[in-house]
Amino acid sequence: MRVAIVSESFLPTLNGVTTSVCRVADHLLDGGHQVLIVCPSPAPTSYRGARVHTVPGVTLRDFRVGVPFPDLSKVLADFRPDVVHAASPFALGARGIAAARDLGVPTIAVFQTDMATYLSQHAGTASSAVERVVWHWLRRVHSLADLTLAPSATCAADLERHGIPRVAPWGRGVDTDLFRPREAADTATHKLRRSLAPQGQTIVGYVGRLAPEKEVHRLVEIADLPEVALVVVGDGPGRAKLERLLPRARFLGYRQGAELARAYAAFDVFVHTGTCETFGQTLQEAMASGLPVVAPARGGPLDVIRAGVHGRHFDPDRPGALQEAVRGVLADPLGRRRMGAAGRQDALQRGWAPVVDQLLSYYGLVTHPAYDRRVAI
Repeated sequence: MRVAIVSESFLPTLNGVTTSVCRVADHLLDGGHQVLIVCPSPAPTSYRGARVHTVPGVTLRDFRVGVPFPDLSKVLADFRPDVVHAASPFALGARGIAAARDLGVPTIAVFQTDMATYLSQHAGTASSAVERVVWHWLRRVHSLADLTLAPSATCAADLERHGIPRVAPWGRGVDTDLFRPREAADTATHKLRRSLAPQGQTIVGYVGRLAPEKEVHRLVEIADLPEVALVVVGDGPGRAKLERLLPRARFLGYRQGAELARAYAAFDVFVHTGTCETFGQTLQEAMASGLPVVAPARGGPLDVIRAGVHGRHFDPDRPGALQEAVRGVLADPLGRRRMGAAGRQDALQRGWAPVVDQLLSYYGLVTHPAYDRRVAI
């Protein structure tokens, strides 16, 4: 197939959207498909031989946002795609879907970022109004697409509740060769662990962007637990404030690739704090690393983590619930190992190859002559 991916984010910006686009492109290219990527500048001119077409962009709160431009129709027409894949469409992706519709090209919109919640969190007293406006815009964008893919059942239900039609499930894959349990780790991992817990403390770790919407401040509940070394991996505009809030925690900064995998493998327990995640890729990375996971009983984590099997959920509305959940995991070393092993086994079934195969089946669905977008999925 000829697949045009219009993405709100791409390299060198690293986030969940970029990671998903790269892994999808990898498997499409490995399968002999032809790929065009349209994204905000700056970006490389090609990705593994596939052309990357950049558009002007602006930076908003550390995010690079592509500016919709009229020539997108010509770019798509010249490529002659069988399907247009809009990755987390909002601005550039919305233009991509509209251009594809004008050209008669089927479209799939992948919902990944909860923009309504994200923007409302930064709107102060106008948060409710901003959330309504953003959902109105998202309805318009996704109603133009032939199919919207949601990363979790919770997210799918949320989309349908807000009036977005034709929603189908599509999760995310995880690299189980990169993210592995400590037993398979290299000597550098064990050295890192010794530096983080020189007295043999239990290492409780968080990985993610350090920004208000990630709610990392919740870690204050476990910052002073005895015999615990709290470790934070990631960077962002909230880092300085969090370092003041959590003076005993070790902040390792942004890590990727093998360094990120080593950080996970050095942990004993993984804690996720955000309540607005549509999926939660770090949860899968932690599971692949053989870690028990503590996460909010809200949003994507409800799909990814089975309480009592892979870890524990906590009620984000009840003060002290996070600490209670972490204490429960820490008090049961045998249960910790059992949950970590179960998470690893589950992650082994979530590789990117079957995930992209499912995506290809959705491409086939919307490009089939008999597909009727008036009928709900």
